[in-house]
Amino acid sequence: MASFVVRATVRAMSKRKIQATRAALILTPSAVQKIKQLLKDKPEHVGVKVGVCTRGCNGLSYTLEYAKSKGDSDEEVIQDGIRIFIEKKAQLTLLGTEMDYVEDKLSSDFVFNNPNIKGTCGCGESFNI
Repeated sequence: MASFVVRATVRAMSKRKIQATRAALILTPSAVQKIKQLLKDKPEHVGVKVGVCTRGCNGLSYTLEYAKSKGDSDEEVIQDGIRIFIEKKAQLTLLGTEMDYVEDKLSSDFVFNNPNIKGTCGCGESFNI
């Protein structure tokens, strides 16, 4: 059984542009810091795996899991010493996406700022491309 890291939400990019990069996924400094903090307590895990699953009222939802190793078809992104593995099914949906970690008084979660998204549900947990 997979152990999920934390909640993830998605936002369609309409107000700002993310600069193009060769990386499949870009992590903000707050996302890097949070992942380092989460992995510090899990020495048997080498990184975090990002995937998508069919869920919600709009089609797809992101999943985050601890990863002990890189899968055969996973794409690996290394940034600031953090290893992120992207499942094959999620690779095209994540191109050009920025992964952020946002904390406020009521919640904290990873937020995917994805320029490829055509629509999201009202709660922000599912999207379509």
